[in-house]
Amino acid sequence: MAKVAVDLKEALKRRAADGGRGRTEASVLAAGDGWIVEDVVCSCGPDDRPFEEQHDRAAVAIVTAGTFQYRASGAAAGREMMTPGSVLLGNPGQYYECGHEHAAGDRCLSFRYAPAYFESITADARGRHARTTFGLVRLPPVRALSSVIARATAALAGNADVSWEELSVTMAAHAVRLDGGREPARSPVSAAAIARVTRSVRMIEQHPDNELSLADLARAAKLSPFHFLRTFQDLTGVTPHQYVMRTRLRHAATRLVLEPDAVLDIAFRSGFGDVSNFNRAFRAEFGVNPRAYRGRCGRAINER
Repeated sequence: MAKVAVDLKEALKRRAADGGRGRTEASVLAAGDGWIVEDVVCSCGPDDRPFEEQHDRAAVAIVTAGTFQYRASGAAAGREMMTPGSVLLGNPGQYYECGHEHAAGDRCLSFRYAPAYFESITADARGRHARTTFGLVRLPPVRALSSVIARATAALAGNADVSWEELSVTMAAHAVRLDGGREPARSPVSAAAIARVTRSVRMIEQHPDNELSLADLARAAKLSPFHFLRTFQDLTGVTPHQYVMRTRLRHAATRLVLEPDAVLDIAFRSGFGDVSNFNRAFRAEFGVNPRAYRGRCGRAINER
């Protein structure tokens, strides 16, 4: 996870050194008949105007670092706040707009699918007579996505023991199953509140192992605990506690795959003061204990 964030920071440093506008750079990681996977790094910030583009294929993109605002044509909701662990959804031909009004930079792992290829996945995941387009524009960082997102993030960070083709199919299947078709009704949120929650999200991402209580986060956001809790959940789709725990567990899962350290050390470095609590939380999130997860992901390590 650290390498993923560092690469984004390097892009922002280059942009600052150049003194030019922010830009989006996409690197193809893998491609096949009907699918492509790209690492997309954006260095845009508050001084750059939101940009509008069009999805040429069905799109499922995992936010791996940074934050941004996303709006797509035909969606009932307004701009969605995209945070690490959330998933952007797009339909072929759909226009969309991304903006960085409150903080600079983001990084996404983008899976894109040709219509016929995507429809074949949709038919198997949803049923033959189900619709073949997304109704939502964003999936929040929920437990059902944790395992596949952890695998994808580890692959992006350097785990070579992965099939991008298999991962692209799995990611699409998860997305279509979780796509409920309609966004829940929400109360209007001010731009100032969005900016404050954005700062909170970035603070959590930078220091997920710190003790961050609801009161601490609300104080940093200059909101009452009640207002902060409600606003954070409206914008991210999860509570602050869920977001912190899911961030820690996602980092821990990536470390288990990439690093040889003992489970105990990884638990402490990921913000868990008790290994038994870490084991319980990890099993609840990923369905297996940390050692089994490490073995399932193909890393044979002799622990101390």
